[in-house]
Amino acid sequence: MSIAFIDGGTYYHHATVNDPEFARYFAASIYAPELADTELDAFDCIYVASRQDPEYLLRARPRLDDFLAAGKTVVAMGDNQAEDWLPGVRWRPAPVNFWWWLTPGADSGLRVAAPEHSLVKAIGLDAFTWHRHGHLQPPAGAVSLVDAVEGGSIFYDDRVSTPGRLLVSTLDPCYHHGSYFMPATTRFLRGFLPWLAAGAS
Repeated sequence: MSIAFIDGGTYYHHATVNDPEFARYFAASIYAPELADTELDAFDCIYVASRQDPEYLLRARPRLDDFLAAGKTVVAMGDNQAEDWLPGVRWRPAPVNFWWWLTPGADSGLRVAAPEHSLVKAIGLDAFTWHRHGHLQPPAGAVSLVDAVEGGSIFYDDRVSTPGRLLVSTLDPCYHHGSYFMPATTRFLRGFLPWLAAGAS
């Protein structure tokens, strides 16, 4: 699968897309302010890295709609206001507990919702587990991979809302990997990117 990385121009995006371990999975890097004017036909997947300025993504919505209409895949990671620029996304805010694991006997509050999904089998719950920025309500027919005990999904796979595929999450792996802290985010990328590049089947 040919994957284009959407780069918001921050240090953590640059650190992730240029990391020798991960760079091989990306066919190109597209600067977010240029996305609306970039031809995407050469790509099978658009990977929207976490913590982007949503203004540029909203401006690119017609381009992304056409991409999905062509049967292709969009990955939307956390803190991007994806509900404003992707179809069917419903996100609700929630307090972010950055340090839950410091409590003795702490429970992340995350549960596998689709144990037979190929991504869950490939990486396991631990790779999804650091913290989450709000919760998602998957569209009818979409599959939540991981749920929060307080309600809602933190990662879902939607093959019903468009002719393409949406992989939507409230997780922010590129931010933390590119900031060089929170090892679970690196574990996530080590599992997720090979799975995605191999066709995400």
